[in-house]
Amino acid sequence: MKTIKFLLIIALVSVAFTQVQHKPVLYIIGDSTVRNGDGTGRNGQVGWGSVIGVHFDSSKITVLNLAIGGRSSRTFITDGRWDKILETLQKDDFVIMQFGHNDSGKLDDTARARGTIKGIGPDSVEIYNPIRKMKEVVHTYGWYMRKYANDTKAKGAVPIICSPIPRNDWRDGKIIPTEYTGWAKQVAGETGTYYIDLNERIAATYEQMDTAKVRSFFPADHTHTNKEGAILNAQKVVDGIKDLKKCELKKYLNQGQG
Repeated sequence: MKTIKFLLIIALVSVAFTQVQHKPVLYIIGDSTVRNGDGTGRNGQVGWGSVIGVHFDSSKITVLNLAIGGRSSRTFITDGRWDKILETLQKDDFVIMQFGHNDSGKLDDTARARGTIKGIGPDSVEIYNPIRKMKEVVHTYGWYMRKYANDTKAKGAVPIICSPIPRNDWRDGKIIPTEYTGWAKQVAGETGTYYIDLNERIAATYEQMDTAKVRSFFPADHTHTNKEGAILNAQKVVDGIKDLKKCELKKYLNQGQG
């Protein structure tokens, strides 16, 4: 009996020690505007998640940029990538998510089959996915974003939804907004999730700059930034974090930033 009690005490102490020792993890998920290839960028392109780590105190938090190019809010899940994160996601971790750039694609094309139904409602449709070679029920953008937020909360972690970064598209001297910004905001409101209007924050900065300078951020197309643009975008994410009331993530920013 004494041996059993001793082993039980050891087990409890071990669990408590593990919990105390757990260093929070910031998981970043999204598409190529967040992480482009291996982070060094193709054609000079770099996602903001690859350069945001310098803003955080690495002795207090681990930053993992697990975004991947070409994915939508749907295919990041169907690839199995989200389930892998859920296996390690723990209480007091954080998940920053930014999807939308690839969600407007077709649902069942033979190239990528990555699109989602527009909006945030309960709509769904069954399709045959020629890439996965199976039937699949496809939902709205909002359905997938709610899943990320709710799954994160169920683990005791903190979700933060970002609207997609703006493209280098202009009309009458203004950056053309994306409809996914509004949908991301609505999902955040519905789920009680922290929200950073990254699209608006960056667009407001672009509109105050010389348009030639803004164009220099986009070396190959109107969507993907170079490193300089990624650094600007990462700073806007950090600014957004600092403005989130009662969000614990800000205390992990480097001294002088929180």
